[in-house]
Amino acid sequence: MDTQVIPTHTEFNTGDLTLKGFTVYEVDTTVSRVPTYSRRDFYKICLITGKTRIYYADRAVELDGTFLFFANPHIPYSSEVLTTRQTGYACLFTESFLKSHDRSESLLQSPLFKIGGLPAFLLEPAQTAFISALFQKMMVEQDADYAYKDELIRNYINLIIHETLKLKPSNSFVEPKNASSRITGLFLELLERQFPIESSDRPLALRAAQDYAQRLSVHVNHLNRSVREVTGKSTTTHISDRVISEAKALLQHTDWSVGDIAHALGFEYPTYFNNYFKKHVQLSPTKFRAV
Repeated sequence: MDTQVIPTHTEFNTGDLTLKGFTVYEVDTTVSRVPTYSRRDFYKICLITGKTRIYYADRAVELDGTFLFFANPHIPYSSEVLTTRQTGYACLFTESFLKSHDRSESLLQSPLFKIGGLPAFLLEPAQTAFISALFQKMMVEQDADYAYKDELIRNYINLIIHETLKLKPSNSFVEPKNASSRITGLFLELLERQFPIESSDRPLALRAAQDYAQRLSVHVNHLNRSVREVTGKSTTTHISDRVISEAKALLQHTDWSVGDIAHALGFEYPTYFNNYFKKHVQLSPTKFRAV
C-alpha cells in the first residue's frame, strides 16, 4: 500500500521475497519506479531521510529528518512524501522468515508491530549511522554465498528491533484532511487483504464490522459512519458482498466441499453458510455450483 518507498535498482521483484522470505533494498524516490507486491504477508522496516506524512486510520504523523518506520501485513497505511527526494533503506520479510527460531516470536508481538500503535521513530545522527550500517550489512549478505546468511540477516533484523525498542515513538500527530475518506480507504484495503482464500486451513479472520474497527483502532460507529458517508453502503454490506463473491469463486473454481468452503469463510457450521449464501444469492451453494 505504501506507494512512496522506491528502490534504486530496477530489477527488484517479489520472487526474491517468495523464495527467501526476505529482501532488502536502497530507497531513492528520484531514481526508480515503485515496486509492486503480490504477497500480503510481509513485514516492513524502513529507514528513511526526508519529510513524510504517514496516515493510519483517523490519525497522521509528520516526520521530518531520518526516521524508522515499522509496518506489518495486518494494518494498512499510506504515506505522503513532502520533499522532492527521499532516501534510505527498506527491508521486507515474512513472519516465517523471522520465526525460524522460536525466540523471534515475541519480537513480532512487540510494540513496533502492535495494532493500535503508530511505530515511527525519529533518529539522532549516531543512531542513524548505526542502523544504516545494519541495513548495509544486510544488503551485502543478501547477495553473498555464505551458507548461514539467513541466520545472520535475522540477527541484524532482531538487532534493529531491539535498538528501536529503546527509543521513544514519534508523536508529531497532525490532523489529517478528510479523515472519513482515509478510514474508508484503509477499511476497503484491509477487506481486500483477506482474499483470496487459498486454504481451508486458514479461515477468514475478520468477519464483522467490529473486527475491522478493532484492527484499524477506531470505534465501530466511527468506521460505519465514515464508510457509509463515502460509499453510500454500510460496512456490513461491503463485507457481505466480498464474502459472497469469494464464496462464488470457491464454488465455481475449486473442488472443495461446501463444508470446507464454509470453514474457510469463517462460518462455524455449514448450515450457517448455506443460509447466509441462500439469503444473498437465492440459491443454495450446491445448486449454485450445479448451475
